[in-house]
Amino acid sequence: MKKIYACFSSDVLHEGHYNIIREAKKYGHLIIGVLTDEAMIRFDRYPTIPFEKRYQLYQNIAEADEIVIQDSVSYEKILRKLKPDYVIHGDNWQHNEQSGIRENVIATLREWNGELLEVPYTVNEEVRKIDRVMREKLAMPEFRRKRLKELLRLRPIVKALEVHSGLTALIAEKTIVQDHEELDQYDAMWISSLCDSTAKGKPDIELVDMSSRLRTIDDVMDVSTKPIILDGDTGGLVEHFVYNVRTLERMGVSAVIIEDKTGLKKNSLFGNEVVQTQDSIENFCAKIQAGKRAQRSEDFMIIARIESLILEKGMEDALTRAHAYVSAGADGIMIHSRKKDPEEIFAFCDAFRKQNETTPIVVVPTSFNSVKEEELAQHGINIVIYANQLTRSAFPAMQKTAVSILKHHRAKEADHALMSIKDIITLIDEIE
Repeated sequence: MKKIYACFSSDVLHEGHYNIIREAKKYGHLIIGVLTDEAMIRFDRYPTIPFEKRYQLYQNIAEADEIVIQDSVSYEKILRKLKPDYVIHGDNWQHNEQSGIRENVIATLREWNGELLEVPYTVNEEVRKIDRVMREKLAMPEFRRKRLKELLRLRPIVKALEVHSGLTALIAEKTIVQDHEELDQYDAMWISSLCDSTAKGKPDIELVDMSSRLRTIDDVMDVSTKPIILDGDTGGLVEHFVYNVRTLERMGVSAVIIEDKTGLKKNSLFGNEVVQTQDSIENFCAKIQAGKRAQRSEDFMIIARIESLILEKGMEDALTRAHAYVSAGADGIMIHSRKKDPEEIFAFCDAFRKQNETTPIVVVPTSFNSVKEEELAQHGINIVIYANQLTRSAFPAMQKTAVSILKHHRAKEADHALMSIKDIITLIDEIE
């Protein structure tokens, strides 16, 4: 009997899936592959039900003769193991980010004269409604808030991209690239006080108040599903911080990062070029403890950002503070550096990991931007934040366009560098 293989990633079966299953069964022994949570995160979207329930969902399909686990977006490993006569898939992957995976399937099947079968992708009101409901579920606060902790369990390193508006959130949400027969995308979003302030034309000195920051969070949440990490600056007064923790938690934010400085906030990359005062360990621990007492769920994270290396206080001071902050209840440690190479950061992480193997470490490689994520993970780093790149890329592009229009007294010369309005609109989902 001929063997046919179909892989699924959905948490819900709809008409389109059953159409593929019925067509596949015509060819013989049907083997259904179920993507693991780790693979689903890279492939499409975060699963809304545990893998065990998703596996059971496919076990209940009467037409299925065999259920297997596919642990990567690439089909290559599972195909070489099963050597099916056919692979069946919807034709929607011919011209999107999955096209490279499709080509790899064809090349792998060719090794034993296997064949790819493609059926028209099903688009109707039922399918659209199911997709819409699943997306809306992922955006709900109770689902979004816990996702960062779950990603820390599933991903070798969590990648967060800076966003400061609904449009930049759409870029972080929808940017997917092919990476060696796999797919890759951002795991989370970082709402930076620097970029939030810059977008409003204000200095980065905590001038933009929390009410305004919350409006930015609302804009981002309206159009996205990925977890949010908020730059909380110093956290402000303890009496205010506890209320902000409650608000952020209720909104569905996954984490807030607060830095151990006091007084008028200055950007860390200035270091000692401007007057910056580091808080005492005792005071900052009290702020962390107050925040942890205020929260109402186990999902929300308070991450302590240590400025010792920025302010040239030395490695011993940074490590002392890190262990103290964890003891006070911090759910993670962010270590920052202005140096162009990562050796100082690596030295901290290696020393911290000798005493603490589990507390998440966060880094922002703005200065040491040549280091790759794989190397960061090798030193025990769990979250990498690309903290301002969208803002820094947008400004020169917009300024260049503005200069071109003034110089040529028309917009034609700038047009080649512009994205079409049609392409921009396709990023924006309409509510049906």
